[in-house]
Amino acid sequence: MSVRRVALLTAGGFAPCLSSAVGGLIERYTEIAPDVEIIAYQHGYHGLLLGESVTITPEVRAKAGVLHRFGGSPIGNSRVKLTNAADCVKRGLVAEGEDPLKVAAERLKADGVDVLHTIGGDDTNTTAADLAAYLHENDYELTVVGLPKTIDNDVVPIRQSLGAWTAAEEAAGFAANIIGEHRSGPRMLIVHEVMGRHCGWLTAAAASEYRKWLDQQEWVPGIGLSRERWDVHAVFLPELALDIDAEAARLRTIMDEQGNVNIFLSEGAGMHEIVEQLEAAGETVQRDPFGHVKLDTINPGQWFAKQFAEKLGAEKVMVQKSGYYSRAAAANAEDLRLIKSMTDLAVECALRGESGVIGHDEENGDRLRAIEFPRIAGGKAFDVTQGWFGELLADIGQPLVRANH
Repeated sequence: MSVRRVALLTAGGFAPCLSSAVGGLIERYTEIAPDVEIIAYQHGYHGLLLGESVTITPEVRAKAGVLHRFGGSPIGNSRVKLTNAADCVKRGLVAEGEDPLKVAAERLKADGVDVLHTIGGDDTNTTAADLAAYLHENDYELTVVGLPKTIDNDVVPIRQSLGAWTAAEEAAGFAANIIGEHRSGPRMLIVHEVMGRHCGWLTAAAASEYRKWLDQQEWVPGIGLSRERWDVHAVFLPELALDIDAEAARLRTIMDEQGNVNIFLSEGAGMHEIVEQLEAAGETVQRDPFGHVKLDTINPGQWFAKQFAEKLGAEKVMVQKSGYYSRAAAANAEDLRLIKSMTDLAVECALRGESGVIGHDEENGDRLRAIEFPRIAGGKAFDVTQGWFGELLADIGQPLVRANH
């Protein structure tokens, strides 16, 4: 297949890789296939449906490397599900009675797109697969090559998604500042809420990065500047069972001795219990176009803080979310290296007409390859049996008990 024009789009929530991935794709095409035209749809599938795109000019190609220095996405994101026609109609993206898949497909045909590069999570990439399948059924061959973006690192079967390393590092830096609040009052409870539905890995990795920072500091316990007060005292994840009363008893002892307790909380921890509690009370739980619970509307951090504050005898409680601080950061060195290897392979696969999502395939010897779309799924659970995490919990005195669900 001769590739004449490729299109880029970024979609879903932000992660610290989108700008760099866009830059990396432009750089690689310019290096090995400079005659290929590149366009970028604005705000993901939103722009695809409305026919809003920009052409990547020679001036932009020459400065594509600048994109590696920034977070966010220069071409814009949105959350649009092409198979949710009602939502697309409601948002004015298609007319009543129109099939969004067909509208998007016809736009790609009209624009003469041979390759579509999607940079997003499982929803973004499986939506792209739906689009490619629709076009195939209608005798239009489109190569779709996705890049896995999510701060949660929860895409099956991909070992490491783009942006997750940076998000963990940024969340740790955020925690260092908010945990500095622990002497702003006696008996202080601080909850660092890590954004994400399936962010067990991110929460654990952020706690690990934060404790590496603690290892590098010098302490003056004689005046109250002690590592014990700055440390992580609990890490709550969806993958761990939680006995609230037992943990409260353990943390109460720390509160009595140190005068403060610091918790790293995955936003998805306790989600099922909170939703059940709200729905049992007759409340409506809001969901996004993909059917996912809108976690910010049920506020897990506040729910957990309320559960523990009374049991710990906390006089002051602070809940802070690191997600928006972390997710639009510029990629760190580790992520930049991963982005480079993935964008280079993405372009190679595109030029030979090989569709899939680029990633280290955990079910195929961790090889970096274009993974078949039907094998891509979200919600990969964090493996709490990994040695580094077990050591972390042992260090802080928290029992490791896996959740049953």
